[in-house]
Amino acid sequence: MNVDHEVKLLVREIQRLGSKNDDGQTSVKFGVLFNDDQCANIFEALVGTLKAAKRKKIVRFEAELLLQGVHDNVDIILLQE
Repeated sequence: MNVDHEVKLLVREIQRLGSKNDDGQTSVKFGVLFNDDQCANIFEALVGTLKAAKRKKIVRFEAELLLQGVHDNVDIILLQE
């Protein structure tokens, strides 16, 4: 699948599941994204899509590698709506 297309889908899912933080940016916890049934059906490799979006400076998160359980409370912040 096309990485740019997957990143666009990721942005849409973050907007659907997230909420605005104090800076007015949309934010969602990694655990919320990872455990959402709709996201599970869309993304074969959610972590890989997140890493691609981070490289493109579309999202920001404070971890090199996101692991389910360990990083469930890490905020994924949408930098580009």
